[in-house]
Amino acid sequence: MRVHQPLLLLVSFCLLAASHFAVAQHATGSDVFSGEQAYQNYCANCHGKTGNQIANIDLGHGIFRKPYSDDELMNIVMKGIANTPMPATPNMSREQAVQIVAYLRSRAVLKDVGAGGDAARGKALYAGKGACTDCHRINGEGSRVGPELSRIGLVRTSDQLATSLLDPNAEVQPNNRFYSVTTRSGQHISGRLLNHDAYSVQLLDDKEQLRSLMKSDLQKEEFIASPMPSLRGKFDDKELADLVQYLVSLRGADKP
Repeated sequence: MRVHQPLLLLVSFCLLAASHFAVAQHATGSDVFSGEQAYQNYCANCHGKTGNQIANIDLGHGIFRKPYSDDELMNIVMKGIANTPMPATPNMSREQAVQIVAYLRSRAVLKDVGAGGDAARGKALYAGKGACTDCHRINGEGSRVGPELSRIGLVRTSDQLATSLLDPNAEVQPNNRFYSVTTRSGQHISGRLLNHDAYSVQLLDDKEQLRSLMKSDLQKEEFIASPMPSLRGKFDDKELADLVQYLVSLRGADKP
């Protein structure tokens, strides 16, 4: 069944009290895991993998229209909301609905670092104090040394972005890894790894130059830490929230 914007009306932020709302009643680890699978099957088509694809909604952080009870959420998931784009899901079992709610509740306990942040202020921090354009590119502006960020809000949640800003090496995506090589002549070259196989290595160095080297010409090669500096101690909580909110807003809609 194709789902058209499920839970569309779940709009306002409410991290619900842990004693009643943190995880669906009687939920187990198995329920949460099964709920994640059911969510991806029924809901991710419109809401996105992490639940933040629709503007002003973030199911992964408990952003709901009001503090719904578990039963109310299960009813919405199964029966939809009349006169709205949220349809019923007649082929969904009650067990699946329970598991989806358990999954959403388990995600909702995460702190939304970007909550209360201002995207306009974050944009100014990105270009100014953060000096992010020295390495990153958005809609054709900035450097190619680091990862492209024009659509980062579609693939990373606010907590994932905050982690990357505060601890850049905590979780590095495979296509964002940095690599260092030393040639047989003693030349050291490092940069973002684009590709490597049994015979060659391709890097984008810190001058945005594509470097392709044959492994037979190398005496040493290895992955290295991300050159991205941590913002810990440089940005206060408000500035971090502003920057995260700006990054979350980047969904590829703006043109260069």
